[in-house]
Amino acid sequence: MYYFVYGVFYLLSLLPLKVLYLFSDLAYLIIYYAVGYRKEVVRKNLLIAFPEKTQKERTEIEKKFYRNFTDNFIETIKLISTGKNFIKKHFTGDVKVFSDLHAQGKKCQIHLGHNFNWEIANLGMTLLTPYTLLTVYMPINNKTMERLLKKIRSKTGAVLLPATQMRTAMLPWRQKQYMLGLVADQNPGNPSKAYWLNFFGRPTPFVTGPEKGARANNASVVFIHFTKKKRGYYELHCELAALEPGVLAPTELTKIYIRFLEKVIKANPEMWLWSHRRWKHEWKPEYGAVIT
Repeated sequence: MYYFVYGVFYLLSLLPLKVLYLFSDLAYLIIYYAVGYRKEVVRKNLLIAFPEKTQKERTEIEKKFYRNFTDNFIETIKLISTGKNFIKKHFTGDVKVFSDLHAQGKKCQIHLGHNFNWEIANLGMTLLTPYTLLTVYMPINNKTMERLLKKIRSKTGAVLLPATQMRTAMLPWRQKQYMLGLVADQNPGNPSKAYWLNFFGRPTPFVTGPEKGARANNASVVFIHFTKKKRGYYELHCELAALEPGVLAPTELTKIYIRFLEKVIKANPEMWLWSHRRWKHEWKPEYGAVIT
């Protein structure tokens, strides 16, 4: 089954992007107007994040989000057959911060949100920076798609680490220089063991691993996000968050990240994954005080 699916997607990926975007346009019409995929989740999230906006303004963000959502999928298919020149052309940015950290012998963590298009960014970061990229991913149940995504995500040299086996997967890299990529706006599996902080004014659980890992491994932390210059072309933006995270007070790095994430989302709200159920957990007193 894998070879059949891979063959179909590979042939599709050979089409020019302008042709593939016709499929994206059709998918948008079906997903948004006919199926209404997770539309209730998206609308609830947008209302939480932007209560001050009018319904018309939130609907405009909603529609742009769904267009980016389908583009993200189509662009990922295109990546199956693309080479390094294509990736470098479509994913650009100033990576001096990474060159400087690498020259200092620093390990590095990058923290980002579900910001389009994270798939081309995963390939581009290995080409633009001197680091070996370790990409943490969440395994999926469909083994065919799991194998396909792993093939795409590792084609430029990224090393994939399953989030479900992080402790053992990191062991071979403890004494090496690396760049660890973490999508740090994931929902924690156990909200009682999360950091609870206000995110868009609502108590929200955040995973503790990114901060604790950076402190334990003395890995400098860089926050990144992407903006869309035009359809299919993305620009990387980097912000050094902590050169020595161990000197920060506990939870401080997470607080800085949340402020960064809010700023990024407010600037380009259509670029974040609103179908992600970020506020599915409700805070309970037994979780402890909300960190301020």
